[in-house]
Amino acid sequence: MRISIHPDKATLGAEAAIEGGNAIRAAIRARGEATIIVATGASQFEMLDHLVTQDIDWSRVTAFHLDEYVGLAPDHPASFRGYLRERFVARVAGLKEFVEVAGDAADIDAEIARLNARLSGVEIDLCFAGFGENCHLAFNDPPADFDTEDPYLLVTLDAACRQQQFGEGWFATLEDVPARAVSMSVRQILKSKAIVLAVPDRRKAEAARAAIEGPVSNLAPASILQRHPNVSAHLDPDSASLLARR
Repeated sequence: MRISIHPDKATLGAEAAIEGGNAIRAAIRARGEATIIVATGASQFEMLDHLVTQDIDWSRVTAFHLDEYVGLAPDHPASFRGYLRERFVARVAGLKEFVEVAGDAADIDAEIARLNARLSGVEIDLCFAGFGENCHLAFNDPPADFDTEDPYLLVTLDAACRQQQFGEGWFATLEDVPARAVSMSVRQILKSKAIVLAVPDRRKAEAARAAIEGPVSNLAPASILQRHPNVSAHLDPDSASLLARR
């Protein structure tokens, strides 16, 4: 895993976006199109602000997203597909396709089956991601399932994850945070050719240490990224503050 420590969140976001933009353009040059995974959450604000300014032929790019709450409509302030519609899709010209996770589908099992059929066998060039305060990867909270081959799965959110979502201001009360979500699986994320992480803030320091320097364990789900051959982690001084190698 390559580690870059940037002086502030703005620089972190810019450098992650530049790296990601280079990978997207390389995929388009190589095979005429690119397929990416786009993350959400407060950690991705600056990265997305810079990504949408990159010189990319978005008409050749298909984007999937990592996860969505079960039962949330896209116009809810915490909806991740609503987040990406506003912060990414609406700001790039002519995106080829945005494959949404419909967390409010009447039949959530059928929605997962649709997503799994859509993503099965697709070559993912790049995954933008972060990780949670509990070291979750997407919504794969500890102990994460490291074995399932299904591209998406239904997960239950743990208390630390739900507290983080409330603490970031996405919900009015902790009780409002849904207990379940549809998440891209760990093994599916690992199938990406490249993974670019944007992880700012002191509250992520413990998770950064576990993910980057701790043993690989499903109790620290993002630690599995140590086994991927092409991961770049962009940190700031706060998120990197507990690392032994800085």
